[in-house]
Amino acid sequence: MSEPQTRSVQQLMDLSGRTALVTGGSRGLGLQMAQALGEAGARLVISSRKANELDEAAEQLRAAGIDVTPLAVDLADEEAVIGLADRALEVLGRVDILVNNAGASWGAPAEDYPMEGWDKVMTLNVRNLFLLTREIGRRSMIPNGGGRVVNVASNAALGGNRDFMQAVGYNTSKGAVVTFTRALAAEWGAYNITVNAIGPGVFPSKMSRYLTDRHGVEALAARVPLNRVGDEEDLKGTVLLFASDAGKHITGQFLVVDGGASAMIAG
Repeated sequence: MSEPQTRSVQQLMDLSGRTALVTGGSRGLGLQMAQALGEAGARLVISSRKANELDEAAEQLRAAGIDVTPLAVDLADEEAVIGLADRALEVLGRVDILVNNAGASWGAPAEDYPMEGWDKVMTLNVRNLFLLTREIGRRSMIPNGGGRVVNVASNAALGGNRDFMQAVGYNTSKGAVVTFTRALAAEWGAYNITVNAIGPGVFPSKMSRYLTDRHGVEALAARVPLNRVGDEEDLKGTVLLFASDAGKHITGQFLVVDGGASAMIAG
């Protein structure tokens, strides 16, 4: 009996024949990760709330030869989350890779933090992230014998910051995403489903515009050991590792991609 052949790195990271759903895929980190998965051969569904931005993103991906279907969905609404699962499975047939990137932030000192902001952040970042993952898992990944879940948390999951960013709800929600990732990995490993999380630091984006406008990109970069903020390709390798067979023995992990910012000792 012949020994099984060891695959090359290129073969391990090849996503040809696989499908992926990327939420918050119309811009920024979500679009970057969708691009990486599509470049590796996956067929995509991308979702976001604003149809015009979503259509622009789809055209950009198609220009790169990527098979993509855009679905405009407000993931703050429970029925819309279920509807996204329905439509994604209808379009793709199955979902092999789920990237939970959609999220919200709200900044305010803890003593003034409004319940409106807390509820908005927790609903989108935690509650409905779980809901979509549950639906895709039990309706596609478990019946089909496996899958990859990639949750986008943040290096803010590791703690807080008194002066730089006061966003206790956001930080708490991202910490919950990390714990959710580990708990789900423990349960769903039996189904050959890996569950991992990415913790980006500062990347220029609509969500981080408050920080870049207030502090300036150069000042933010000066707080990072690599003296730079994230760019338009810094998450590509990470998401591809977690989504492909190159990462088939990695689950329940939280990989921070922040240029070393979280390695600094405050003081």
